[in-house]
Amino acid sequence: MAPDCQLAIAAQRVLEAQAPMKVLAAEDNPVFQSMLRAMLTKWGYEAVIARDGNEAWQALEADDGPRLAVLDWMMPGMDGVEVCRRVRAVPRESYVYLILLTARTESQDLVEGMEAGADDYLTKPFEAHELRVRLRAGRRVLDLQQQLLAAQEALREQATHDCLTGLLNHGAILETLHKELARSSREQQPIAVLMADLDRFKSINDTHGHQGGDAALREAARRMKSAIRRYDALGRYGGEEFLFVLPGCQGADAFTQAERIREAVAAEPFMAGNRAFPVTCSIGLSYRTVPAAEEADVLVREADMALYRAKDLGRNQVTMAAVMA
Repeated sequence: MAPDCQLAIAAQRVLEAQAPMKVLAAEDNPVFQSMLRAMLTKWGYEAVIARDGNEAWQALEADDGPRLAVLDWMMPGMDGVEVCRRVRAVPRESYVYLILLTARTESQDLVEGMEAGADDYLTKPFEAHELRVRLRAGRRVLDLQQQLLAAQEALREQATHDCLTGLLNHGAILETLHKELARSSREQQPIAVLMADLDRFKSINDTHGHQGGDAALREAARRMKSAIRRYDALGRYGGEEFLFVLPGCQGADAFTQAERIREAVAAEPFMAGNRAFPVTCSIGLSYRTVPAAEEADVLVREADMALYRAKDLGRNQVTMAAVMA
């Protein structure tokens, strides 16, 4: 995983660890409301109080709603069992752990509550420590799910991003090109493709070692990314080659954008340890004013040929492919 991906996940975990977990307490009895609020606050949770089932449902549906809830079975508007059913009926990435509070002790009633989607239940009257340990069990489940989601996100990053530069990898940038080209074809919008290559990269490796070469690739990627528009796509095509997808861009505008990227790379010397050295790039450009969805390979090939022409003409320049736009 790229370093910036690891830092983002670590920062998110720190924020989650610092913020108290929200717990919804849905109870129509004011005495029980006060009791639940006091207990939850004492145990380090952020108490969210709902006075009836409708308020509970609205709180759980909010974007930043609680993921741990204590629901009284009998409430005005909507009972706790119905709230459970509605929560489970809505597909969501983050799980919501539901605990039912009930005075019912018949096994059939408890089965009904669990089948409706409750994860656990407590019968009234209950001891405070019982609720505390059940909340702790719920939090363990939610923490495990969060770890699983983080692991899945890390795997997704590894599958689609280049581990050295943090950019999209070869497969992902080509997939992006196919998607953007299909969209541009449907909407009859232009699209441009740039192929960039760092000039004389072998001499960088020979002079500064592979660590210096890696540092140059990372810095070049950073500069290139800072020079593109937020809706452009950039990926490491392979080695020291980078592929850009510029939706809605053509002709002179695409050339101007390519020049901006080239200038960003060459603007200041690169560093390897305490040694500074210049780095430039050559860029090949191809575009379509009215693209066809199946032209991805052709656009890449044209941009690649234009790149080689830029190299032949002396490097550190942008060359446009001779295309029928």
